Amino acid sequence: MRAWHALDRHWPRRWPLQPVLESGWTDQEPTYRDAEPAIIDAALKRAEARPSGNWYVFAPSGHVSAERPRGFRVAGTELVAWRDSQGTLHVGPGSCPHLGAPLSEAAVDCDALVCRWHGLRVGPGAGRGWKPLPCHDDGVLAWVRLDPVGGEEPLAGPVLAERPPESTRIAAVTSVVGVCEPSDIIANRLDPWHGSWFHPYSFARLKVLSAPPPVLDDQVEDRFLVEVTFRVAGRFGVPVRAEFTCPEPRTVVMRIVEGEGTGSVVETHATPLGRAADGRFRSAVIEAVVADSPRPGFAVARRAASALRPLMRRTAKRLWRDDLAYAERRYALRNR
Repeated sequence: MRAWHALDRHWPRRWPLQPVLESGWTDQEPTYRDAEPAIIDAALKRAEARPSGNWYVFAPSGHVSAERPRGFRVAGTELVAWRDSQGTLHVGPGSCPHLGAPLSEAAVDCDALVCRWHGLRVGPGAGRGWKPLPCHDDGVLAWVRLDPVGGEEPLAGPVLAERPPESTRIAAVTSVVGVCEPSDIIANRLDPWHGSWFHPYSFARLKVLSAPPPVLDDQVEDRFLVEVTFRVAGRFGVPVRAEFTCPEPRTVVMRIVEGEGTGSVVETHATPLGRAADGRFRSAVIEAVVADSPRPGFAVARRAASALRPLMRRTAKRLWRDDLAYAERRYALRNR
């Protein structure tokens, strides 16, 4: 330990990777006094009051191709999605209007879908008893607008967070499903105090520098600001400052505002799937990690993006293995 302290004292502070001096897990400063339920609940209510325009993330962009359609479900609504020969995204009801065949098993022909049961053709120009739905591809995620489900005033496009430019970023998307509602997923993300307690394998030295009070005034930003070290390899990590904000009801954006990778974001989208046969609600976490850095080494990493993305997804899934337990517990307590 003495040698580790000496290494820390002489380690260049300009380097992004820093040694992490650790105490025992139980020796951390408790955070339960600061993690007031009233603060988390008020932040959640403010997020839920923001307009979404009835837009829902339903898949990573790369999961929809022109080769074959794919089926999805959002808030109990069956959907089918595919791309035309120009790569444009199309989404519509997933059931054939003739006898209810699954259009996810249809054939793509001349940019339209042809039902395998009786040959009914539907597509961008609609079809007999079938109408396409508004959709949007933001380059990382695919969105659909469901006005009957959302019940809000429709918006022409989804509310999008600012991201690093496509030319310099690496993006990876992870999807997991839990027994909970979207609000449970968002509430988890609006509790930054649990980070180094619940995820010691990923976070160290986490400190919440500021949090919005239950009742905001014009002088306070509606964001959480944290100081944290992201573990990279063993006892080394990358210290940053990051903010958490909610641009719309089902999205939390973590943005690095100071330190290595400034401007990089983690977008957590909570999409309702509907009730399963057991009567319990299911929701999907669709999380996009969009990383960027001006360092020359990042340009090298970007050329190896295809190899890095699986690692980024694996890291996110490990975090969500625990965070879904948090969200599911919250749902269970509310509904038992």
